[in-house]
Amino acid sequence: MLKKTLLAATALLALASAAAAEDLKEFRIGILGGENETDRLKSYQCLVDQLPAVLGVEKVSLFPASDYDGVVQGLLGGTLDYAELGASAYAKVVLADAKAIEPITTTMQTDGSTGYYSIMVARKDKGYKTLEDLKGKKLGFADPDSTSGYLVPLVTLPASLNNTPVKEYFAETGFGGGHENLVLEVLKGNFDAGTTWGSGVGEFKDGYSSGNLRKMVDKGVLNMEDIVEIWRSPLIPNGPQVVRSSMNADMKAKLTAYLLKLNETDAACFTAISAGENKAFVEVKPEFYQPIVDARKATIGG
Repeated sequence: MLKKTLLAATALLALASAAAAEDLKEFRIGILGGENETDRLKSYQCLVDQLPAVLGVEKVSLFPASDYDGVVQGLLGGTLDYAELGASAYAKVVLADAKAIEPITTTMQTDGSTGYYSIMVARKDKGYKTLEDLKGKKLGFADPDSTSGYLVPLVTLPASLNNTPVKEYFAETGFGGGHENLVLEVLKGNFDAGTTWGSGVGEFKDGYSSGNLRKMVDKGVLNMEDIVEIWRSPLIPNGPQVVRSSMNADMKAKLTAYLLKLNETDAACFTAISAGENKAFVEVKPEFYQPIVDARKATIGG
């Protein structure tokens, strides 16, 4: 009996050591689609440079997906260790496998809030000013797994449309291939309006303090004088930074501590990965996202 117990203990230690070694070899970061790949890689380069020393890994690798689902599937398959998700993409992972990932932090805005908005924009020169102006027009969404770019407008927009379902109010709806691409499609006239995301804090002329509009302004690919805001959603929970649940506890703790201090230790890196001017990363629990999980399950499923 003693021999069997010792053998079992040895086997468990070997498995634990193997898991730790796997964690410490390479740290794999998934990056959501919607912005051109060069810009996404540039934003996350600071993590490639800094995390090996922080986590004790040999290297950090970036995996920019072409869309949201690429990161979702990577997390479900265990081929990614870390990613920042929108709340709806987080819900998709949780609904498929509740034990696949854990949220560790989220973004706090400059005003102290931990939420943001779905913002519908249209070209200013088209003369659209209200939702009534867009009745029977073509509406673009960002991505099927985007919270602000699809789920929240689908659920909350009807209340502003005399309780008419979105797909009945508009003549046509479609997807723009991510937030940046969606806004560009609106500018090209391929959609009459489109839903993207922003902090809602600060000035519209700047693209607000953070979000897709701000990133596009900062890169010089969007002039806010060319668009108008038509509609804004209720406050949405900021998306989480998540890790795969099977990661060892020591690495999770080191990564969480690094993120919580990043705004102080490297403000430029913090700004780059948090999409603009924000206050800090703060810890977050799964309960924060339960309303979004419930909304996704009831509206569009897993």
